[in-house]
Amino acid sequence: MTDLLTGLALVFVIEGLILAIFPDRLRWLLERMAEVPPEALRVAGVVSAAGGVFFVWLLRG
Repeated sequence: MTDLLTGLALVFVIEGLILAIFPDRLRWLLERMAEVPPEALRVAGVVSAAGGVFFVWLLRG
């Protein structure tokens, strides 16, 4: 459970840093993402999640 909470905390740290360092660029990116079809966003999300699971599997064995 500690590993899960640590991972969640790191997500908040990374998101916070992105918002603090690149607020204008993030706004631009979100505006571009609004133009992308939902199916493409869904595929990107599934691929990203699968990649994350794969990396955790590699690291944790």
